[in-house]
Amino acid sequence: MRKLFLPLASAAAGGLMTLSFAPFDFWPSGLLSLALFAWLNLYAAKTGRLGKRAGFWLAFCFGLGLFASGGSWVYISITDFGGSSMALGLLLTGGFVAIMAALLAVPFLLIGRFTGNPLSFALAFPALWFLSEWLRTWIFTGFPWLFAGYAHIGTWLAGWAPVLSVYGIGLLLALSAACLALLATGRLQLREQKAHLALLITAALTWPAGALLSQAAWTEAGEEIAVGLVQANIPQEKKWLPEFRGETISRYQEGTRQLASQNVDVIIWPEAALPLLYSQAPNLMQALQRNAEQTGIDLISGILYDRIETPENGNPRRLVHNSAAVFGRSPHVYHKRHLVPFGEYVPLEDWLRGTIEFFDLPTSFIRPGPDEQQPLLAAGAGWAPLICYEIVYPALVSESALSSEVLLTISNDAWFGASIGPLQHMQMAQMRALETGRYLVRATNTGVTAIVDPRGHIVERLPQFEQATMTGKIRAKSGATPFMLLGIWGMLALAAVMLAAALLLQRTRGAAGEPVLASEAAEGN
Repeated sequence: MRKLFLPLASAAAGGLMTLSFAPFDFWPSGLLSLALFAWLNLYAAKTGRLGKRAGFWLAFCFGLGLFASGGSWVYISITDFGGSSMALGLLLTGGFVAIMAALLAVPFLLIGRFTGNPLSFALAFPALWFLSEWLRTWIFTGFPWLFAGYAHIGTWLAGWAPVLSVYGIGLLLALSAACLALLATGRLQLREQKAHLALLITAALTWPAGALLSQAAWTEAGEEIAVGLVQANIPQEKKWLPEFRGETISRYQEGTRQLASQNVDVIIWPEAALPLLYSQAPNLMQALQRNAEQTGIDLISGILYDRIETPENGNPRRLVHNSAAVFGRSPHVYHKRHLVPFGEYVPLEDWLRGTIEFFDLPTSFIRPGPDEQQPLLAAGAGWAPLICYEIVYPALVSESALSSEVLLTISNDAWFGASIGPLQHMQMAQMRALETGRYLVRATNTGVTAIVDPRGHIVERLPQFEQATMTGKIRAKSGATPFMLLGIWGMLALAAVMLAAALLLQRTRGAAGEPVLASEAAEGN
């Protein structure tokens, strides 16, 4: 049982972090989670348990706890809407959790090199935590979910978001956690070592510094825009049924008529609002354009946009995009760039498609749009369109915001059912507004449909799983936050400097009177 203590404690620490995110929103649990994880690494190094790769295995177990609890909604998507059995759903979800845990753990293969000096550990631990989150953003197309910083939209650390993004908030949180762990083990000698005291003061000051930064005005407000959103609440199991198509269109048309009487400037429908291809309803598309021109109210709708492409071999093929289309004064179509594996396309399609029902979802034939696309123009402003999953990528959103004045995200979170998934998704969208200093408008099929201000706060929202409409006021915002200008490169540079300093300090541990730890002695032998 003693051998299982460290792995089980680390898994519990990972599960504890889930309580910091929506819908629980108890942010201290995230700090405690990371502090416990840091303490376990120090304890393992001191006792020599788990061997030279203790950091990897502890991080892997931490990831198992985090993704099994925080990503539990994946099972619902696979079984309830993917048509898989309970056994297959558990197998696929377990494989997903294990892969994500392994990605989180890879940078912590190095943590054992930095446990000999408390200053070195305090710098390396947050840098490696950042790298673990960054790796999960792009490896295997990325799954940038459950980042530690998302829990801090309402804390003092939120002020760092426009400067360092959600990654930076996580790094600063991990710095505080490392200091707490070092204090708990008695490794920080505050009376004897001035450098130790300076480290603790620096970590503590990052919190009030964030409060001061939150007072900065990074962007400038422009014209006011009245927006209307339609939440049709179409059941996922009926969405693609031909016999339900008429009811779906009717719900959106009725919602649009209600909003048109309320003096709005733009009306927004969610992702793939119309359950048909663009080419299948030319009369409807023309009617939407004509109505927008006549009323002077622009309409933005999610739609599956299809087109014919003729390759060099001369054999034409039909391509389908998950798109957002503007009807009105400036008609334009945006094609989603970052697709969801299995939900919108099937990796290794020739091998997997047809083997089980989950690999034949009704929208798993989507093709990505080009990287460089223009913003949508509606109500006199440029809108950065982010369809569903795209909103969780900090760099993609910040780059899109540079040429836009409003963030727009449309989604269909019915895939997640009544799980914690949609609420986590909403929380991540709030962080994007905070990072870019822009209003964010979010239209969804079943919720959460909301308007978010540039501080990341929800100012208007609709209840989940209700058919309803909503109006609200936003302002176009111009200018750029530091994160929009520096992007991820600023964070990578900061992490590199921290790791370099940690390596340098580690070499001086003997001068600081630090003992050689059991794990290091074993490695030397």
